[in-house]
Amino acid sequence: MGSVAAQRFRLPDVGEGLTEAEIVTWRVAVGDQVAVNDPLVEIETAKSLVELPSPYAGVVGELLVAAGELVPVGTPIITITEDGPMDEPIGVPDDEKPPSTLVGYGPSHSRGRARRRPPLNGRNPARPTEDTTPTPAPTEAADPTAGVPPRPLAKPPVRKLAKDLGIDLASVAGTGRDGVVTREDVVAASVPPAPTIAAAQTTVVDGDEHIPVRGVRAATAAAMTASAFTAPHVTVFHTVDVTKSVKLVGKLRADKAFEGVRVTVMLLAARALCLTAREFPDLNATFGDQEILRHPRIHLGVATAAARGLLVPTIEDAGGLGLPALAREVTRMTELARSGAASPAQLSGSTITLTNIGVFGVDSGTPILNPGQSAILCLGSVRQTPAEHRGRIALRWTTQLAMSFDHRIIDGQQGAQALARIGAILRNPKRELLLV
Repeated sequence: MGSVAAQRFRLPDVGEGLTEAEIVTWRVAVGDQVAVNDPLVEIETAKSLVELPSPYAGVVGELLVAAGELVPVGTPIITITEDGPMDEPIGVPDDEKPPSTLVGYGPSHSRGRARRRPPLNGRNPARPTEDTTPTPAPTEAADPTAGVPPRPLAKPPVRKLAKDLGIDLASVAGTGRDGVVTREDVVAASVPPAPTIAAAQTTVVDGDEHIPVRGVRAATAAAMTASAFTAPHVTVFHTVDVTKSVKLVGKLRADKAFEGVRVTVMLLAARALCLTAREFPDLNATFGDQEILRHPRIHLGVATAAARGLLVPTIEDAGGLGLPALAREVTRMTELARSGAASPAQLSGSTITLTNIGVFGVDSGTPILNPGQSAILCLGSVRQTPAEHRGRIALRWTTQLAMSFDHRIIDGQQGAQALARIGAILRNPKRELLLV
């Protein structure tokens, strides 16, 4: 037997300037055989859960870091012995082996891994077979669909969501009519089991629980503290009659252009915020080194409550999207964030933020700016309240908007006018909300 080479895999920077990460769950054990790009370990960065694929094929020699440890980038975390003893071959033809490089950085790439469909009846017309084993002549015509599983029933938007989340639809039990796989089925299948490491690390001293602050919670705490004590915050409030917006939402839900996506007043608020940021470009700006940087494109961050904490997935170039496209992107990115499948890049880069606390039944709040941004809009609960309408008191759908802004960039007049403009769009949504 020739010499055996042991490779040490170091914790890489998976993007966004990562400096350290926590080892959450090992996907392999000592002695396991791994192929290139097989998942090795799940780590938690300051933004997301990420699965790291193996850059080597061989046998796991040693796990150098225990689950639950926080390690800096560049730290050796595992050794893999190349060309080590194997009970069985990996079974991947040489011409089909992926290159020995790390690919697919990002969460949950092991879910729904694409597999080559076996050739029908031992033959593949697109590629000649080398199998020379004689096959008995069939006594009757072979069924070309024999052994091929039926295609799961799902609508095109649900199929796209499953593809984005890395979910194999064949593995999802459909709860819809006639076994149709629904959006909720896909999202439920994408949610990873809750890690137990945080609970294991929690200690109790004199009855008090001591919970380590790591990952998303640590990043959120640092970012919010830096923002609160760096940018002078001002918050303005505006109560708006959104009865016409509520009626529009009902019409859009029945429109085929919005099939398979969530349509709520929050979607209209997102569009209104983007339109207003065009008119008031300082809403989409950053206070730099004695200069104000106005961003030409509006990358909308949507604050999303997830199991791991508050995440802000980014809708790239949201200002350039029409309402149907914006609805699809908001639905897709918030579901990626909630399922833990959003990559660090997808949770970064926003230039303005929308948060919706109305889903929790809360009327209003004073949101804190995301670092580097000049404005954040908060949408409160939408509820029926007595209000003046055409000279009479009637039950109307109302909500309270709150907008915090960086007073170094936006003065009180600008902030008030911008919030009033958002309110005007929601009070009487016109064709401008539907422009593509």
